[in-house]
Amino acid sequence: MADDTYDLIVVGAGMAGVNAANKCGAAGWRVAIVDELPYGGTCALRGCDPKKILRRAAEVVDAARLMEGKGISPGGLAIDWADLMGHRRGFTDPVPDNMERGLRRNDVETLHGTATFTGPDVLEIDGRAVVGERFLVATGATPRPLDIPGSEHLVDSTDFLHLDALPERLLFVGGGFVSMEFAHIAVRAGSAVTVVDRGERPLKGFDPDLVDMLVERSRDVGITVRTRTSVRSVEPDDGGFVVELDAGGGVDRVEVDMVVHGAGRVPALDRLGLEAAGVAYGPDGVKVHPHLQSPTNPRVWATGDAADTPGLPLTPVAVFEGKVAASNMLKGTTAVPDYDAVATGVFTIPELTRVGMAEAGARERYGDRLAVRMSDTSGWYSSYRIGETHSAAKVLIDTETDTVVGAHLLGPEYGEITAVFALAISQGLTTRQLKSMTPVYPTVAFDIGSML
Repeated sequence: MADDTYDLIVVGAGMAGVNAANKCGAAGWRVAIVDELPYGGTCALRGCDPKKILRRAAEVVDAARLMEGKGISPGGLAIDWADLMGHRRGFTDPVPDNMERGLRRNDVETLHGTATFTGPDVLEIDGRAVVGERFLVATGATPRPLDIPGSEHLVDSTDFLHLDALPERLLFVGGGFVSMEFAHIAVRAGSAVTVVDRGERPLKGFDPDLVDMLVERSRDVGITVRTRTSVRSVEPDDGGFVVELDAGGGVDRVEVDMVVHGAGRVPALDRLGLEAAGVAYGPDGVKVHPHLQSPTNPRVWATGDAADTPGLPLTPVAVFEGKVAASNMLKGTTAVPDYDAVATGVFTIPELTRVGMAEAGARERYGDRLAVRMSDTSGWYSSYRIGETHSAAKVLIDTETDTVVGAHLLGPEYGEITAVFALAISQGLTTRQLKSMTPVYPTVAFDIGSML
């Protein structure tokens, strides 16, 4: 095999690409992986993990305030942003080197630079041409381009996670994960925060009843949530920005110090030159068969946010897609990823989670067989103990089989309960089986029986 020829070349060193590269390298293939950014991907360096480190400080502040008058005097408790960012760097800074060392232990060649296809089996990396028997596109996603005058003044989630100081006045464009999670951190760090969303409510992928409760909680802690409102323009003004908002009844002008892009992401494919490789793609990513192989260039596979699959844009989904793609390549098989019972959550305070079907889809599918168990849990012990004022659970049950088909939760540590419901859905456990479990008491998991 020539020096510049590989059994597999992975483009993108996030979790999907790294897992696939390690699996194929460990199997004895000659594998290379390339990225123009430090190894680790969005989740470990610029997303999920550092965000939740910042959230911990907000949790501490919120927990103390919830207990005011119940034995705790919050006093001057405050977030030191510089110290918090240092804590974040303690986690993120070692990631790229650790990733590369792990890859090299599996004999994966780690490359750096911008990768562009120049033919169906040739990739150019900063002037060096490499040939691949197979390619895996795992480039992730990038902020969606916004057609707003002044959009060049917006910062994205990466910029936010590297702020040396937190601005006093923040406006988030869009009501998705990025905006709502960062808003809950920033407001507890002392910023005046506004979230602007064009729809009836933010967080469209989550249960609307629980989202309404979360919006109420958000407003209670000082976040201005403006729905049915769009951004018309962003203009620099005296060291800050003036944002024009259209709420359907006229134009408002809001003065802020920073505007953050939280209006969604799109597959990061622009610089790959997929046309030269004959790889079909669209706005949702590289077109792939269910087993993740390109139908127009069988040398190419795609996973994670870069692939047009039924999977949610989540790190665990990218990881298992990467493993399935690698296994299919190694074995010559056509296994299909299992997207059932994938849980997700938005780490606001409290957190909002879901797994399985939404209520509307479940009603359409199951009709009269569907039981909706809705519980306001804000008065339950697990919420009362910490002073939480907004928590609820909605569990969807197919009464014919006595199985959970969907679970939607808002509350403290409810992400952990959601994992139990994910297990129940994936394994077809009945509610009777779930209720026969005796969890540690008193924990939030003990509430599962009552939620059913």
